[in-house]
Amino acid sequence: MTIPSLHKPFSMIREFHLADWFTLGNAVCGTGAVFSMMTYLQTTDARHVYFACGLVLAALVFDVLDGRIARWRQKTSAMGRELDSLADVISFGVAPAVIGYGCGMQGLYDRVVLAYFVACGVSRLARYNVTAEALSGDGGKVMYFEGTPIPTSVLLVMLMAGAASQGALHESLWFGQVVIAGFTLHPLVLIYAVSGSLMVSRIRIPKL
Repeated sequence: MTIPSLHKPFSMIREFHLADWFTLGNAVCGTGAVFSMMTYLQTTDARHVYFACGLVLAALVFDVLDGRIARWRQKTSAMGRELDSLADVISFGVAPAVIGYGCGMQGLYDRVVLAYFVACGVSRLARYNVTAEALSGDGGKVMYFEGTPIPTSVLLVMLMAGAASQGALHESLWFGQVVIAGFTLHPLVLIYAVSGSLMVSRIRIPKL
């Protein structure tokens, strides 16, 4: 009679591959970006906007490296794919939306658009996860994306960093603001709507 072995402490962490640790680095950077924007809202020190944008760029580096490391070591798993998607939601969905909000997109319509952007990013990642096998070629590698990948939101982050560098925040936000039915909309937030819509589109983009 054999006695089943007890689970070792931190057994889940022991099962992480090297690429998974880089994925966690992605998530940590995204979380740090959110914290930086919260600090900016408390202090109005624009340096924290730069910190937030820089951390999103760092998250992108981790995101690129984890994929390359997984292919190099030929160690991929369903858990790693899910982990990657969850990290991407934080770093390239929630964090860019929070950066937009912190920079001045705080009207009711702005919030709706930012929430729409995050919802599109989540939907984009979910669709990729459930269709990755169907989109794979003979070698098991996904040959193309449907919709723009969520890391393209880095372009929005760079735009907001540019606005911060010119002092174009809050009341000075580019393109000003309009009031519709008593609620505020900053036209600049519409770039988030475009980005989100492209994510959930059926546009095919070859995967490098």
